Amino acid sequence: MSAATTSRWARLFVAFGALSFVTWQLATLAGLPRRVGVALGLYGFVFHVLFGKAYSLVPSYFDRQLAIPRAPAVHLPLTATGTLCLALAAATVPGVPSLVGSAGATLWAMGVAVFLAALGWTVRDNLTGAETATGGANEHRRPVDRWANLFVPVALAYLAVGTYGTLALWTPLPPIVDGFAPRVTHLLAAGTATLMVLAVGFRLLPRFLVASPPRPLVALVLPAGAVAPAILAATLYDGIWFQVGAALQGIAVGGFALAYVWLFVRTDRDRVGFYGVLAGAVAGLVGVALGVMFAFSGVSAPLIEAHYRLNVAGFLGLTIVGVSYQFYPPAVGSIRGVGDRTAFASIGAIAAGLGLEVAGLVAAVPLVTTAGRGAVLVGVLLYAWVVLALFWERHWRGSVRS
Repeated sequence: MSAATTSRWARLFVAFGALSFVTWQLATLAGLPRRVGVALGLYGFVFHVLFGKAYSLVPSYFDRQLAIPRAPAVHLPLTATGTLCLALAAATVPGVPSLVGSAGATLWAMGVAVFLAALGWTVRDNLTGAETATGGANEHRRPVDRWANLFVPVALAYLAVGTYGTLALWTPLPPIVDGFAPRVTHLLAAGTATLMVLAVGFRLLPRFLVASPPRPLVALVLPAGAVAPAILAATLYDGIWFQVGAALQGIAVGGFALAYVWLFVRTDRDRVGFYGVLAGAVAGLVGVALGVMFAFSGVSAPLIEAHYRLNVAGFLGLTIVGVSYQFYPPAVGSIRGVGDRTAFASIGAIAAGLGLEVAGLVAAVPLVTTAGRGAVLVGVLLYAWVVLALFWERHWRGSVRS
């Protein structure tokens, strides 16, 4: 199976992620339980885009080729079906048996096992990432690349633990600590997804923007981002160690945001995707600030909701949107309504909508919250339209006709 085939499967992962992003916003507007949003937003959107791009990027970053080329074809049906089952079970629809949740968690775990086995076997003789395939004009990036590679296995370890935690929520397996679901969410969202954004981002984004981040920030951000999720998951929401974990997570996301702003200011390039990552960085700063506030001042339901939305739809979501537009440039599309203007509008609608939504949650004004969520939905629909239209035009239309 060729690299082109791996890229085709990566697009299918991204397509499923985009559709999950839309479905998540619809579920949020409909007032479905937050766990439905976690299933669709985190497991469905964030992780499926992450899986698809990891199959393409991680082997090359470790100077290897994917050792099990058929892994994506086995993986996607398992985690996609598992995600839908988890969302359905979390919706507590009358007549839906708890077996659906157990089946969803099991399918998700099976897909993750395929993913971890494929990447683990691929990098088995280069676990520290010392071999980076960095050379030529990028020779000066090698120290940062080696440091970033070192944290990819840490993120994958969090994925393994978080997946076990997901299984334990829906099956008789012993739970992590006390079975409190947000512990599992933090392991996956902060431990895997955020740490992967930090580690892969410090390799990917400097090349996109043709600039170099401050090395002291890189040296500080990655260890903080590796340690914080374990502390947060273990101590949620109480005590001095929870404060330590929140502070470390703030350092990680805040430092990454500062590093990206540094790159953004210094670059001579202007691409629509850069603004998505910038908006994600701003959302991440506000999201972790709320997390630090929880640790030192106590929690409230509206602020927890704002924290969750800013981090998953904002930091992770907008960053993914921005990077997607780099891999799949809207400007190359010829379908009506696909281009940089639509892409920029999607970023603006998501960012502005999140701002309105958070303001409504904090001020306890439901109408503002709903208006913000509606704007986010519009932005997400535009994002899905651009990405899926590009895939159809450049990759799928010919194969369907043939």
